[in-house]
Amino acid sequence: MRLLIISHTEHYKTTDGTIVGWGPTINEINHLAPHFTAITHLAMLHSGKAPKSSSPYTVDNINFKALPALGGTSIWSKLKLMLYFPKVVYLVSKALRDVDAFQLRVPTGIGVYLIPFLTLFTKKKGWFKYAGNWNQHKPPLGYRIQRLLLKHQRRTVTINGNWPNQPKHCLTFENPCLEDIDLKNGTSILKTKELEQNINFCFVGRLETPKGVGRIIEAFNNLPEDQKNRVGDIHLIGDGSEKESFQTSANQSSINFIFHGFLGRNEVFNIYRKSHFFLLPTTASEGFPKVIAEAANFGCVPIVSSVSSIEQYIKHNQNGLILSSPDSIGLKSQLESIFEMKNDDYKKLAHRSQDLVKCFTFSYYNNRILKEILVDSIN
Repeated sequence: MRLLIISHTEHYKTTDGTIVGWGPTINEINHLAPHFTAITHLAMLHSGKAPKSSSPYTVDNINFKALPALGGTSIWSKLKLMLYFPKVVYLVSKALRDVDAFQLRVPTGIGVYLIPFLTLFTKKKGWFKYAGNWNQHKPPLGYRIQRLLLKHQRRTVTINGNWPNQPKHCLTFENPCLEDIDLKNGTSILKTKELEQNINFCFVGRLETPKGVGRIIEAFNNLPEDQKNRVGDIHLIGDGSEKESFQTSANQSSINFIFHGFLGRNEVFNIYRKSHFFLLPTTASEGFPKVIAEAANFGCVPIVSSVSSIEQYIKHNQNGLILSSPDSIGLKSQLESIFEMKNDDYKKLAHRSQDLVKCFTFSYYNNRILKEILVDSIN
């Protein structure tokens, strides 16, 4: 069976001509590829240097084809999106001729016209993967249109979380991020992980205000001195337009904030291994961030806000900690409770996370695609 994946995933060409793309998506496709005769990934090719978070394709039956680099919030970027409508639809139509099924990953700018095009003008098996906040109350107009189109059609839509009045064709699906060997490694690490005198924390994501980076810095700076003295390292992994501003604020602190920039998957996992808690006081529109499951797998207990479906997976004082409010005050209050936490209570939180992470493996995800979405095509 031949599969076409259409996405806005950023790709780059390295100096030796290798095509690389955003690591989490590429890793997902690499694990899916052995189950298909061939996979074509039609996605956006950007100019410039690839970030460290990029990864190459590692399976021979994956073929990358380029879409124009589209998207953005400016008026020109939105106009360009519409001007390229004929070319994008032509490239998708051409790619569809050589496959048996498709997946369109949304929400994305091109999804506004590709969802109706694929719904009306192809009879091939296919499904839509909605990776954003399915229950967002006031989404941007483009997201609102895409969600409305997806709610009223016959093809399967995979979404984050489980919601009231969820249409039958909308299936709750976890986004994969872990290999089976990662689970074994996580179990091994949990045997020796302890809550020490100096406690390490980490954040992974875009360095921007909605993700909560500023709230993290402010909350730690407002801790009492005796608790500040127990803070080890705070690792901030990722990049963004506000990075320099956050670094300036962090440099004025007595706490050791470490800005790593983008890191590869194994490097991020090493940070999880030596961190005790994962921080995500986000107010951004989230589906369910994969990084929460990744961190939990290595005994890095999540401290998170209750955006979208996060609270459906993270249960307060069971396998993580939910902020009473997604601001620096709510985070400071939760941090203060951590410094009063006993080691046995920490270990219970960390060990209970193992039940959470099993449904975020690539093997679990692939099995569901083959048996619940593409079963008719395969049989």
